[in-house]
Amino acid sequence: MKVLIVGGGGREHAIAWKLAQSSKVDKLYCAPGNAGIAEVAECIPVRAEDIDGICSFAAENKIDLTVIGPEVPLSLGIVDALAERGLAAFGPNRKCAQLEGSKAFTKAFLARHSIPTAGYREFSDLEELKKAVGIFGYPMVIKADGLAAGKGVVIAEDRETALNAIEQIMGDKVFGSAGDKVVVEEYLTGIEASVLCFVDRKTIVPMESAQDYKRIFDGDQGPNTGGMGTYSPSLIFDEKLEAQIRERILEPTLKGFQEDGLDFKGVLFIGLMITEEGPKVIEFNNRFGDPETQSVLPRMKSDLLDIMVAVTEDRLSEQTILWSDQKAVCVVMASGGYPGDYERAKEIKGLDSVDKDVLVFHSGTKRRSSSSVILTDGGRVLGVTALGSSHEEARQRAYCNVERISFEGAQYRNDIGRLNKR
Repeated sequence: MKVLIVGGGGREHAIAWKLAQSSKVDKLYCAPGNAGIAEVAECIPVRAEDIDGICSFAAENKIDLTVIGPEVPLSLGIVDALAERGLAAFGPNRKCAQLEGSKAFTKAFLARHSIPTAGYREFSDLEELKKAVGIFGYPMVIKADGLAAGKGVVIAEDRETALNAIEQIMGDKVFGSAGDKVVVEEYLTGIEASVLCFVDRKTIVPMESAQDYKRIFDGDQGPNTGGMGTYSPSLIFDEKLEAQIRERILEPTLKGFQEDGLDFKGVLFIGLMITEEGPKVIEFNNRFGDPETQSVLPRMKSDLLDIMVAVTEDRLSEQTILWSDQKAVCVVMASGGYPGDYERAKEIKGLDSVDKDVLVFHSGTKRRSSSSVILTDGGRVLGVTALGSSHEEARQRAYCNVERISFEGAQYRNDIGRLNKR
């Protein structure tokens, strides 16, 4: 089979790495890819958001399956556009992509189907929103409704911070049109966890659990990022919690899709807060999580291509997905200044000194023209993933290898995977 991956981040590198292991993949492409992906796939100079360009390449090269990595092309309707050309794609269509493209859409879906989540209200008027500051008390959760690259959420500890965040999101449009509408939520107390699920019309199958670290600094301090590291499996998951998640969230979600005519095919990422009352949904995403994918896929023993094809053909129920007992820890190395302004084109050194069985997934990198030198080209630059028989062994191996890699301004957290259940 000829397979095309759309995207160029760490998630797409992990997907490419896994698909490259399949004996059924004859040719693997990635658009646009990055310096790391280029080692396992042929990179095509087409932007992920260039729907016409992606579709034309897929048609001209007779691509058997296009795998969509990022959320933006999904929201733009890339799956629908490919389908119009008779081309198979792994990912939800535009209608389903609203589950990530609009937080208000998701909150309404959750409420309609009695799926546990935080109380909320949505606002489209700045002055009305200012009058409602503190409506659920403090901390106050303020979310830009649309896509904001994982950064459109502010947790305001007091009125002044809340008003400032509201002014920035809805007034100054720091997240662009994503801030035209704002969702305000009740603050949930508990432990965050993530569940990625394969979904087709009839079946929802959770993958192995993972735990993400959103804040930039140790101890969950500082602003939110797209994710500074993960480990898998999550320490808080046990049979009781898994049963609660399936009964209260997964099964009602699949039933809700069916009742609402949402023909979801692909990966549903469910962000959870494990509260005293049980698991509650924080967010839905329409694709593999980043960087959760970098700790989950290395533990998958099954052929990812078989699963993806089965999803597109509504045969997910026929798949038996096997997982390794090994633990995984992924530490993200980011550019100085991230998640704010940061510089690019810093030379990355030490990649050739990493242990052979440690995985380095490239998130934001490029190769200097006519050179073997690899440069930084994004906020999150690398995800260093190690496996071990225990979380602590995987953690120590990950950090040992992180310390061998360097670039100007590099920053990373030092507490990813610590065994404190956070």
